[in-house]
Amino acid sequence: MDRPASRKAAKTDRAERGTRNPFKRLIKFLREVVAELRKVIWPNRKQMVTYTSVVLVFVIFMVAFISGLDVAFIKGVNWLFG
Repeated sequence: MDRPASRKAAKTDRAERGTRNPFKRLIKFLREVVAELRKVIWPNRKQMVTYTSVVLVFVIFMVAFISGLDVAFIKGVNWLFG
């Protein structure tokens, strides 16, 4: 009597995992992506300009900071080892 129940469970497991057809899985994935993108609250133009400006200023600052450290370490090594 355990056999029919285990077969039923195996079929249910396969159904939950989805089909083995890669095209059907890809189509299902793309449909889920579109459904999730509809839930996104997209920023308006002013917010995008603000966010982009903040990111660019931060990146410029970090590049200058890392470059300064690099130059300082180069000068320190040159002074130490001549």
